[in-house]
Amino acid sequence: MAINLSKGQKIDLTKTNPGLSKITVGLGWDTNKYDGGKDFDLDVSVFLANADGKVETEKNFVFFNNPQNENGSVVHTGDNRTGEGDGDDEQIKVDLSSVPANVEKIAFTITIYEAQERNQNFGQVSRAYARIVNEANNEELVRFDLGEDFSIETGVVVGELYRHNGEWKFNAIGSGYQDGLAGLTRDYGLA
Repeated sequence: MAINLSKGQKIDLTKTNPGLSKITVGLGWDTNKYDGGKDFDLDVSVFLANADGKVETEKNFVFFNNPQNENGSVVHTGDNRTGEGDGDDEQIKVDLSSVPANVEKIAFTITIYEAQERNQNFGQVSRAYARIVNEANNEELVRFDLGEDFSIETGVVVGELYRHNGEWKFNAIGSGYQDGLAGLTRDYGLA
């Protein structure tokens, strides 16, 4: 049974699940119906950061146009442009045992594509979540529901996998950005 996390909670992944190596991080959301006349396109981006919280090479910024990191240990499975239907809208596959040693954190973010131009923000997004599934048996290990805490934000750091004493943990962050992807890339050292 999955452990439901609240914002700010941290959980051991590999320590409590011996042998855990390949996981899928699924992210999903719904958009509220509104009359803005433009489609919503939310995108998952992944920042593979060093101990200082910075991405050392653009290859370690994984998104729909760069679907995997330098050694293929983190793979974006594809862009969902509508968010229609139930279940995960976008997924990231991670082979924890193959993540390069210089990567200490893997941050999972959701941004709204062309949010400014389309006059959209996370106040119009509902039921956003992240979950971690063990690929070996398809068991959902962790779930984090973001809640409705956002209004004017156009980007959110949902959570991050991070190394601690040789084990992988997950931190449910839920931190919003008013300047979306631009703010995220700046804070992770890519701008």
